[in-house]
Amino acid sequence: MSDVGREQRHDPYFALRSGNYRAFAAGFLTSSTGLQMLATAIGWEVWERTEDPLALGYIGLTRAVPVLILALPAGHASDLYNRKYILMLSQIGFALSAAGLAAASYLHAPVWVLYALLALTGCARSLAGPARASLLPLLVDAPVFHNAITWNSGVFQFSAIAGPLAAGALIAATGEAWPVYVCAALGCAIFAGSAGVLRPRAAERGTGKFTLASMGAGLGHVLREKTILATLTLDLMAVLLGGATALLPIYADEVLHVGALGLGWLRAMPYVGALVMSLVLAHRPPFARAGPALLWSVAGFGACTIVFGLSRDITLSLAMLFLLGALDNVSVVVRHVLVQVRTPDSLRGRVSAVNSVFIESSNELGAFESGLVARLFSPLISVVSGGIGTIVMVGAIAMIWPEIRRLGALR
Repeated sequence: MSDVGREQRHDPYFALRSGNYRAFAAGFLTSSTGLQMLATAIGWEVWERTEDPLALGYIGLTRAVPVLILALPAGHASDLYNRKYILMLSQIGFALSAAGLAAASYLHAPVWVLYALLALTGCARSLAGPARASLLPLLVDAPVFHNAITWNSGVFQFSAIAGPLAAGALIAATGEAWPVYVCAALGCAIFAGSAGVLRPRAAERGTGKFTLASMGAGLGHVLREKTILATLTLDLMAVLLGGATALLPIYADEVLHVGALGLGWLRAMPYVGALVMSLVLAHRPPFARAGPALLWSVAGFGACTIVFGLSRDITLSLAMLFLLGALDNVSVVVRHVLVQVRTPDSLRGRVSAVNSVFIESSNELGAFESGLVARLFSPLISVVSGGIGTIVMVGAIAMIWPEIRRLGALR
Protein backbone atom coordinates (compact mmCIF):
# COMPACT_ATOMS: atom_id res chain seq x y z
CA MET A 1 0.00 0.00 0.00
CA SER A 2 1.29 3.52 -0.81
CA ASP A 3 2.00 6.14 1.84
CA VAL A 4 -1.01 8.10 0.58
CA GLY A 5 -3.23 5.06 1.05
CA ARG A 6 -2.00 4.59 4.62
CA GLU A 7 -2.65 8.23 5.46
CA GLN A 8 -6.17 8.05 4.07
CA ARG A 9 -6.95 4.87 5.93
CA HIS A 10 -5.87 6.41 9.26
CA ASP A 11 -7.34 9.88 8.64
CA PRO A 12 -9.86 10.19 11.52
CA TYR A 13 -11.91 12.78 9.60
CA PHE A 14 -11.94 10.94 6.27
CA ALA A 15 -15.73 10.46 6.15
CA LEU A 16 -16.46 14.01 7.29
CA ARG A 17 -14.65 15.34 4.20
CA SER A 18 -17.48 13.92 2.07
CA GLY A 19 -20.30 16.41 1.49
CA ASN A 20 -22.66 13.52 0.81
CA TYR A 21 -21.92 12.00 4.21
CA ARG A 22 -22.14 15.37 5.99
CA ALA A 23 -25.66 15.89 4.64
CA PHE A 24 -26.66 12.41 5.77
CA ALA A 25 -25.10 12.85 9.22
CA ALA A 26 -26.72 16.26 9.78
CA GLY A 27 -30.19 14.90 9.06
CA PHE A 28 -29.55 11.79 11.11
CA LEU A 29 -28.49 14.01 14.01
CA THR A 30 -31.76 16.00 14.10
CA SER A 31 -33.97 12.93 13.71
CA SER A 32 -32.11 10.81 16.22
CA THR A 33 -32.04 13.62 18.78
CA GLY A 34 -35.78 14.07 18.43
CA LEU A 35 -36.47 10.36 18.80
CA GLN A 36 -34.26 10.16 21.89
CA MET A 37 -36.21 13.05 23.37
CA LEU A 38 -39.41 11.18 22.58
CA ALA A 39 -38.17 7.96 24.23
CA THR A 40 -37.26 9.84 27.40
CA ALA A 41 -40.57 11.69 27.57
CA ILE A 42 -42.77 8.66 26.92
CA GLY A 43 -41.08 6.73 29.72
CA TRP A 44 -41.52 9.63 32.11
CA GLU A 45 -45.17 10.21 31.13
CA VAL A 46 -46.22 6.56 31.32
CA TRP A 47 -44.51 6.05 34.69
CA GLU A 48 -46.00 9.25 36.10
CA ARG A 49 -49.50 8.23 35.00
CA THR A 50 -49.36 4.54 35.95
CA GLU A 51 -46.49 3.93 38.44
CA ASP A 52 -46.43 0.39 37.04
CA PRO A 53 -43.14 -1.25 35.94
CA LEU A 54 -45.02 -3.44 33.49
CA ALA A 55 -46.50 -0.34 31.85
CA LEU A 56 -42.92 0.69 31.05
CA GLY A 57 -42.39 -2.78 29.60
CA TYR A 58 -45.40 -2.34 27.36
CA ILE A 59 -43.65 0.63 25.75
CA GLY A 60 -40.97 -1.71 24.46
CA LEU A 61 -43.44 -4.39 23.40
CA THR A 62 -45.58 -1.89 21.49
CA ARG A 63 -42.56 -0.65 19.54
CA ALA A 64 -41.13 -4.12 18.92
CA VAL A 65 -44.14 -5.93 17.46
CA PRO A 66 -44.37 -3.83 14.25
CA VAL A 67 -40.64 -4.34 13.62
CA LEU A 68 -40.98 -8.10 14.04
CA ILE A 69 -43.89 -8.19 11.59
CA LEU A 70 -42.63 -5.71 8.99
CA ALA A 71 -38.84 -5.97 9.08
CA LEU A 72 -38.41 -8.61 6.37
CA PRO A 73 -40.74 -7.00 3.79
CA ALA A 74 -39.27 -3.58 4.61
CA GLY A 75 -35.77 -4.93 4.09
CA HIS A 76 -36.75 -6.45 0.75
CA ALA A 77 -38.26 -3.11 -0.28
CA SER A 78 -34.89 -1.47 0.44
CA ASP A 79 -33.25 -3.90 -1.99
CA LEU A 80 -35.87 -3.43 -4.71
CA TYR A 81 -36.62 0.29 -4.59
CA ASN A 82 -34.84 3.61 -4.07
CA ARG A 83 -33.45 3.60 -0.53
CA LYS A 84 -33.32 7.38 -0.35
CA TYR A 85 -37.07 7.70 -0.87
CA ILE A 86 -37.81 4.91 1.61
CA LEU A 87 -35.69 6.76 4.18
CA MET A 88 -37.64 9.96 3.50
CA LEU A 89 -40.96 8.10 3.88
CA SER A 90 -39.88 6.62 7.21
CA GLN A 91 -38.96 10.03 8.59
CA ILE A 92 -42.32 11.44 7.55
CA GLY A 93 -43.92 8.53 9.41
CA PHE A 94 -41.89 9.33 12.53
CA ALA A 95 -42.85 13.00 12.31
CA LEU A 96 -46.58 12.27 12.00
CA SER A 97 -46.49 9.77 14.87
CA ALA A 98 -44.66 12.23 17.13
CA ALA A 99 -47.16 14.96 16.25
CA GLY A 100 -49.95 12.56 17.20
CA LEU A 101 -48.26 11.87 20.53
CA ALA A 102 -48.03 15.61 21.16
CA ALA A 103 -51.75 16.01 20.58
CA ALA A 104 -52.64 12.97 22.70
CA SER A 105 -50.43 14.13 25.56
CA TYR A 106 -51.76 17.69 25.44
CA LEU A 107 -55.36 16.38 25.57
CA HIS A 108 -54.49 13.81 28.29
CA ALA A 109 -55.77 10.95 26.19
CA PRO A 110 -55.84 7.43 27.74
CA VAL A 111 -52.51 5.64 27.97
CA TRP A 112 -53.60 3.08 25.37
CA VAL A 113 -53.69 5.91 22.81
CA LEU A 114 -50.01 6.58 23.52
CA TYR A 115 -49.27 2.90 22.96
CA ALA A 116 -51.16 2.93 19.66
CA LEU A 117 -49.15 5.90 18.42
CA LEU A 118 -45.93 4.24 19.56
CA ALA A 119 -46.86 1.26 17.41
CA LEU A 120 -46.89 3.64 14.43
CA THR A 121 -43.34 4.71 15.28
CA GLY A 122 -42.46 1.01 15.22
CA CYS A 123 -43.82 0.80 11.67
CA ALA A 124 -41.67 3.76 10.66
CA ARG A 125 -38.65 2.19 12.32
CA SER A 126 -39.09 -1.03 10.33
CA LEU A 127 -38.60 1.06 7.18
CA ALA A 128 -35.92 3.38 8.53
CA GLY A 129 -33.42 0.83 9.80
CA PRO A 130 -32.81 -1.19 6.60
CA ALA A 131 -33.00 1.87 4.33
CA ARG A 132 -30.57 3.95 6.41
CA ALA A 133 -28.06 1.13 6.93
CA SER A 134 -28.05 -0.03 3.30
CA LEU A 135 -27.94 3.53 1.93
CA LEU A 136 -24.78 4.51 3.80
CA PRO A 137 -22.37 2.31 1.74
CA LEU A 138 -23.68 4.08 -1.37
CA LEU A 139 -22.84 7.54 -0.02
CA VAL A 140 -19.11 7.07 0.59
CA ASP A 141 -16.29 5.23 -1.16
CA ALA A 142 -15.20 1.83 0.15
CA PRO A 143 -11.96 3.06 1.84
CA VAL A 144 -14.04 5.57 3.83
CA PHE A 145 -16.74 3.16 4.95
CA HIS A 146 -15.24 1.95 8.24
CA ASN A 147 -14.57 5.55 9.25
CA ALA A 148 -18.12 6.55 8.24
CA ILE A 149 -19.57 3.77 10.41
CA THR A 150 -17.51 4.99 13.36
CA TRP A 151 -18.61 8.60 12.90
CA ASN A 152 -22.19 7.51 12.32
CA SER A 153 -22.09 5.77 15.67
CA GLY A 154 -20.67 8.95 17.17
CA VAL A 155 -23.48 11.05 15.67
CA PHE A 156 -26.02 8.69 17.20
CA GLN A 157 -24.28 8.77 20.58
CA PHE A 158 -24.20 12.57 20.56
CA SER A 159 -27.91 12.72 19.76
CA ALA A 160 -28.61 10.16 22.47
CA ILE A 161 -26.85 12.45 24.96
CA ALA A 162 -28.47 15.69 23.83
CA GLY A 163 -31.95 14.19 23.42
CA PRO A 164 -32.53 12.90 26.97
CA LEU A 165 -30.90 15.97 28.53
CA ALA A 166 -33.07 18.31 26.47
CA ALA A 167 -36.19 16.26 27.21
CA GLY A 168 -35.46 16.17 30.94
CA ALA A 169 -34.87 19.93 31.04
CA LEU A 170 -38.01 20.66 29.01
CA ILE A 171 -40.18 18.40 31.18
CA ALA A 172 -38.71 19.89 34.36
CA ALA A 173 -39.46 23.40 33.06
CA THR A 174 -42.99 22.77 31.76
CA GLY A 175 -44.20 19.74 33.71
CA GLU A 176 -45.53 18.37 30.42
CA ALA A 177 -44.34 15.85 27.81
CA TRP A 178 -46.12 17.22 24.73
CA PRO A 179 -43.55 19.97 23.94
CA VAL A 180 -40.91 17.21 23.75
CA TYR A 181 -42.98 15.30 21.19
CA VAL A 182 -43.31 18.48 19.10
CA CYS A 183 -39.51 18.78 19.01
CA ALA A 184 -39.25 15.14 17.93
CA ALA A 185 -41.67 15.73 15.06
CA LEU A 186 -39.64 18.70 13.84
CA GLY A 187 -36.35 16.78 14.02
CA CYS A 188 -37.70 13.91 11.92
CA ALA A 189 -39.24 16.30 9.39
CA ILE A 190 -35.82 17.94 8.92
CA PHE A 191 -34.23 14.57 8.12
CA ALA A 192 -36.96 13.85 5.61
CA GLY A 193 -35.99 17.05 3.84
CA SER A 194 -32.22 16.64 4.05
CA ALA A 195 -32.42 13.06 2.75
CA GLY A 196 -33.80 14.48 -0.47
CA VAL A 197 -30.47 16.15 -1.33
CA LEU A 198 -28.39 12.96 -0.99
CA ARG A 199 -26.71 11.66 -4.14
CA PRO A 200 -26.01 7.95 -3.62
CA ARG A 201 -24.25 5.80 -6.20
CA ALA A 202 -26.40 3.50 -8.27
CA ALA A 203 -27.12 0.32 -6.31
CA GLU A 204 -27.21 -3.26 -7.49
CA ARG A 205 -30.91 -4.01 -7.19
CA GLY A 206 -32.37 -7.14 -5.73
CA THR A 207 -34.71 -9.18 -7.89
CA GLY A 208 -37.90 -11.11 -7.40
CA LYS A 209 -41.34 -10.53 -5.99
CA PHE A 210 -42.41 -10.20 -2.39
CA THR A 211 -42.36 -13.91 -1.64
CA LEU A 212 -41.36 -15.56 1.62
CA ALA A 213 -38.30 -17.00 -0.11
CA SER A 214 -37.08 -13.64 -1.43
CA MET A 215 -37.78 -11.84 1.84
CA GLY A 216 -35.97 -14.60 3.72
CA ALA A 217 -32.82 -14.36 1.58
CA GLY A 218 -31.24 -12.02 4.09
CA LEU A 219 -31.84 -14.48 6.92
CA GLY A 220 -30.31 -17.23 4.78
CA HIS A 221 -27.19 -15.14 4.28
CA VAL A 222 -26.91 -14.52 8.04
CA LEU A 223 -27.25 -18.24 8.78
CA ARG A 224 -24.47 -19.05 6.31
CA GLU A 225 -22.10 -16.37 7.60
CA LYS A 226 -21.35 -17.79 11.04
CA THR A 227 -19.43 -14.75 12.26
CA ILE A 228 -22.40 -12.48 11.46
CA LEU A 229 -24.80 -14.94 13.11
CA ALA A 230 -22.66 -15.14 16.25
CA THR A 231 -22.27 -11.35 16.44
CA LEU A 232 -25.99 -10.69 16.03
CA THR A 233 -26.90 -13.39 18.55
CA LEU A 234 -24.44 -11.95 21.06
CA ASP A 235 -25.88 -8.47 20.76
CA LEU A 236 -29.44 -9.84 20.83
CA MET A 237 -28.89 -11.63 24.14
CA ALA A 238 -26.99 -8.70 25.66
CA VAL A 239 -29.75 -6.17 24.97
CA LEU A 240 -32.53 -8.66 25.70
CA LEU A 241 -31.13 -9.48 29.14
CA GLY A 242 -29.31 -6.25 29.99
CA GLY A 243 -32.26 -3.88 29.50
CA ALA A 244 -31.59 -1.67 32.52
CA THR A 245 -32.45 1.52 30.63
CA ALA A 246 -36.13 0.55 30.47
CA LEU A 247 -36.33 0.87 34.26
CA LEU A 248 -34.51 4.21 34.52
CA PRO A 249 -37.74 6.12 35.32
CA ILE A 250 -38.12 3.90 38.41
CA TYR A 251 -34.47 4.33 39.41
CA ALA A 252 -34.71 8.11 38.95
CA ASP A 253 -37.91 8.34 40.99
CA GLU A 254 -37.73 5.70 43.73
CA VAL A 255 -34.09 4.58 44.02
CA LEU A 256 -31.87 7.59 43.31
CA HIS A 257 -34.52 10.32 43.85
CA VAL A 258 -33.25 12.64 41.09
CA GLY A 259 -36.49 13.56 39.28
CA ALA A 260 -37.09 14.28 35.59
CA LEU A 261 -33.83 16.18 35.11
CA GLY A 262 -31.92 13.33 36.71
CA LEU A 263 -33.71 10.87 34.44
CA GLY A 264 -32.36 12.82 31.48
CA TRP A 265 -28.81 12.44 32.81
CA LEU A 266 -29.29 8.74 33.51
CA ARG A 267 -30.55 8.11 29.99
CA ALA A 268 -27.80 10.23 28.47
CA MET A 269 -24.84 8.78 30.35
CA PRO A 270 -24.48 5.48 28.42
CA TYR A 271 -24.27 7.54 25.26
CA VAL A 272 -21.67 9.87 26.76
CA GLY A 273 -19.52 6.80 27.23
CA ALA A 274 -20.33 5.56 23.74
CA LEU A 275 -19.48 8.94 22.21
CA VAL A 276 -16.11 9.00 23.95
CA MET A 277 -15.44 5.47 22.69
CA SER A 278 -16.48 6.51 19.16
CA LEU A 279 -13.90 9.29 19.21
CA VAL A 280 -11.26 6.87 20.46
CA LEU A 281 -12.10 4.34 17.74
CA ALA A 282 -12.17 7.01 15.04
CA HIS A 283 -8.59 7.97 15.92
CA ARG A 284 -7.19 4.44 15.82
CA PRO A 285 -6.87 1.85 13.05
CA PRO A 286 -9.59 -0.80 12.69
CA PHE A 287 -9.44 -3.72 15.14
CA ALA A 288 -6.80 -6.31 14.35
CA ARG A 289 -8.56 -8.86 16.64
CA ALA A 290 -12.21 -7.85 16.40
CA GLY A 291 -13.63 -11.08 17.86
CA PRO A 292 -11.92 -10.95 21.27
CA ALA A 293 -12.61 -7.21 21.48
CA LEU A 294 -16.31 -7.92 20.89
CA LEU A 295 -16.53 -10.70 23.49
CA TRP A 296 -14.73 -8.78 26.22
CA SER A 297 -16.75 -5.63 25.59
CA VAL A 298 -20.08 -7.44 25.96
CA ALA A 299 -18.90 -9.22 29.12
CA GLY A 300 -17.87 -5.84 30.54
CA PHE A 301 -21.30 -4.48 29.61
CA GLY A 302 -22.90 -7.19 31.73
CA ALA A 303 -20.60 -6.50 34.69
CA CYS A 304 -21.39 -2.77 34.63
CA THR A 305 -25.11 -3.57 34.49
CA ILE A 306 -24.79 -5.62 37.69
CA VAL A 307 -23.02 -2.81 39.57
CA PHE A 308 -25.59 -0.26 38.35
CA GLY A 309 -28.43 -2.44 39.59
CA LEU A 310 -26.88 -2.66 43.07
CA SER A 311 -25.89 1.02 43.31
CA ARG A 312 -27.74 3.52 45.46
CA ASP A 313 -25.30 6.36 44.78
CA ILE A 314 -25.95 8.66 41.82
CA THR A 315 -22.24 9.14 41.08
CA LEU A 316 -21.54 5.41 40.95
CA SER A 317 -24.69 4.81 38.90
CA LEU A 318 -23.69 7.43 36.34
CA ALA A 319 -20.16 6.00 36.16
CA MET A 320 -21.47 2.49 35.47
CA LEU A 321 -23.82 3.77 32.77
CA PHE A 322 -20.89 5.64 31.20
CA LEU A 323 -18.74 2.49 31.15
CA LEU A 324 -21.44 0.17 29.82
CA GLY A 325 -22.16 2.65 27.04
CA ALA A 326 -18.48 2.83 26.08
CA LEU A 327 -18.18 -0.96 26.01
CA ASP A 328 -21.41 -1.36 24.07
CA ASN A 329 -20.12 0.95 21.35
CA VAL A 330 -17.25 -1.44 20.63
CA SER A 331 -19.75 -4.17 19.77
CA VAL A 332 -21.87 -1.73 17.75
CA VAL A 333 -18.96 -0.74 15.50
CA VAL A 334 -17.77 -4.34 15.05
CA ARG A 335 -21.27 -5.56 14.22
CA HIS A 336 -22.14 -2.77 11.77
CA VAL A 337 -18.89 -3.07 9.84
CA LEU A 338 -19.00 -6.87 9.77
CA VAL A 339 -22.59 -7.01 8.52
CA GLN A 340 -21.99 -4.52 5.72
CA VAL A 341 -18.59 -5.70 4.45
CA ARG A 342 -19.64 -9.37 4.35
CA THR A 343 -22.97 -8.76 2.62
CA PRO A 344 -23.44 -8.20 -1.15
CA ASP A 345 -25.17 -4.93 -2.01
CA SER A 346 -28.20 -6.72 -3.49
CA LEU A 347 -28.88 -8.22 -0.04
CA ARG A 348 -27.92 -5.33 2.22
CA GLY A 349 -31.49 -4.17 2.80
CA ARG A 350 -32.70 -7.63 3.77
CA VAL A 351 -29.68 -8.40 5.94
CA SER A 352 -30.08 -5.00 7.63
CA ALA A 353 -33.71 -5.94 8.27
CA VAL A 354 -32.58 -9.14 9.97
CA ASN A 355 -30.18 -6.99 11.98
CA SER A 356 -33.17 -4.84 12.99
CA VAL A 357 -35.07 -7.90 14.17
CA PHE A 358 -32.08 -9.15 16.14
CA ILE A 359 -31.03 -5.83 17.64
CA GLU A 360 -33.64 -3.07 17.53
CA SER A 361 -36.65 -5.22 18.39
CA SER A 362 -34.66 -7.08 21.04
CA ASN A 363 -33.99 -3.73 22.72
CA GLU A 364 -37.73 -3.24 23.00
CA LEU A 365 -38.45 -6.85 23.96
CA GLY A 366 -35.69 -6.50 26.54
CA ALA A 367 -37.57 -3.52 27.94
CA PHE A 368 -40.69 -5.66 28.25
CA GLU A 369 -38.70 -8.47 29.90
CA SER A 370 -37.19 -5.99 32.36
CA GLY A 371 -40.57 -4.50 33.21
CA LEU A 372 -42.13 -7.94 33.69
CA VAL A 373 -39.34 -9.19 36.00
CA ALA A 374 -39.47 -5.91 37.93
CA ARG A 375 -43.23 -6.32 38.40
CA LEU A 376 -42.89 -9.97 39.52
CA PHE A 377 -39.82 -9.48 41.74
CA SER A 378 -38.14 -6.06 41.93
CA PRO A 379 -36.22 -3.61 39.73
CA LEU A 380 -32.98 -4.66 41.44
CA ILE A 381 -33.50 -8.34 40.63
CA SER A 382 -34.47 -7.45 37.07
CA VAL A 383 -31.31 -5.43 36.38
CA VAL A 384 -28.80 -7.64 38.26
CA SER A 385 -30.11 -10.92 36.82
CA GLY A 386 -29.92 -9.40 33.34
CA GLY A 387 -26.27 -8.50 33.81
CA ILE A 388 -25.44 -11.99 35.06
CA GLY A 389 -27.30 -13.53 32.14
CA THR A 390 -25.34 -11.37 29.69
CA ILE A 391 -21.99 -12.64 31.00
CA VAL A 392 -23.20 -16.25 30.85
CA MET A 393 -24.32 -15.79 27.23
CA VAL A 394 -20.90 -14.40 26.22
CA GLY A 395 -19.28 -17.62 27.36
CA ALA A 396 -21.93 -19.78 25.70
CA ILE A 397 -21.69 -18.01 22.33
CA ALA A 398 -17.89 -18.13 22.37
CA MET A 399 -18.16 -21.91 22.79
CA ILE A 400 -20.94 -22.48 20.23
CA TRP A 401 -19.30 -20.36 17.50
CA PRO A 402 -15.50 -20.53 17.89
CA GLU A 403 -15.27 -18.47 14.66
CA ILE A 404 -16.04 -15.39 16.72
CA ARG A 405 -13.04 -15.99 19.00
CA ARG A 406 -10.77 -16.19 15.95
CA LEU A 407 -12.23 -13.16 14.15
CA GLY A 408 -9.41 -10.81 13.19
CA ALA A 409 -9.47 -7.71 10.99
CA LEU A 410 -12.88 -6.86 9.52
CA ARG A 411 -12.80 -7.28 5.76
